Amino acid sequence: MAKFDIDDELIKRLAVLLDETGLGEIEYSEGDRRLRIARGGTTAVFAPPMTPQAADEPTADSSAGVAAETGEAVIAPMVGTVYISPEPGATPFVRSGDAVDEGQTLLLIEAMKTFNPIRSPRAGRVAKILVGDATPVEFGEALIVLE
Repeated sequence: MAKFDIDDELIKRLAVLLDETGLGEIEYSEGDRRLRIARGGTTAVFAPPMTPQAADEPTADSSAGVAAETGEAVIAPMVGTVYISPEPGATPFVRSGDAVDEGQTLLLIEAMKTFNPIRSPRAGRVAKILVGDATPVEFGEALIVLE
């Protein structure tokens, strides 16, 4: 394995971000190197890239591929559980085909018992919702495609 040069400033910034967001861990990757900072100790894990998944399993990359063909993907900024409506049984924040304004809440991601609104980065139309209600999502996963 090639030597992994440690960027102390990056680690400090990620640790501060971890504290500010209340997340349990943050993972950062660049090329074939990956860095994970996690709560519960002073552990930093350096690991080689993950092995590819089977071709029939959906991935954030495959969802992003759909977005590249049809519009701009709204990406999960954190790991958590996604909710498409403000409470069980309520009308969803958005549906496919809805027009949205910049800053409008599209869905919620619950992480560490905190509900985080995911807002539209721009005005547009919802082309496709790529996630189901009350399903887990990963950091960087495509959630919604905007046209």
